[in-house]
Amino acid sequence: MKPVIYIANVSEDDVVAPENNKYFTSVKNFAVGEGNDAIAISIKMEEEISRLEDNEKKEFIKDLGIEAPGLNRLINITYKTLGLRTFFTAGEMESRAWTFTDGSLAPACAGVIHTDFEKGFIRAEVYSYNDLVKYGSEAAVKENGKWRLEGKEYRFQDGDIAHFRFNVR
Repeated sequence: MKPVIYIANVSEDDVVAPENNKYFTSVKNFAVGEGNDAIAISIKMEEEISRLEDNEKKEFIKDLGIEAPGLNRLINITYKTLGLRTFFTAGEMESRAWTFTDGSLAPACAGVIHTDFEKGFIRAEVYSYNDLVKYGSEAAVKENGKWRLEGKEYRFQDGDIAHFRFNVR
């Protein structure tokens, strides 16, 4: 009744193409048959990655021909399975990531930060992370018309960056 994620420990050689490993294929087919998912990870390789400096990790992962370490892939599949998403707040002092349930409305997302934000929600000023990367700055996002004002019925999207406006008396 609860979702399950099956994790198969495979050899370093099988991480790049786990579908070629008959044991992983069996686990994957079983998981899919239950409506679940499976992921292949090489624990030995994960240990090696964990000991490297950040710049070395990137090079090692690139050399292996994989997109991301197994731990990152596990986090992503876990978020997907649990229906979780992430939005961001960004300011001069700090930027933070916040987790919310898929389909959450703007006031509920504001409430993730502080209950007063949800109670006194007025609006959210929102733009996407992808637009920030594309245009390079918050000012450029605004100049290109990608900055939006959203009300109480807005359903937050994964990767939204928000500034909340609220009033608590």
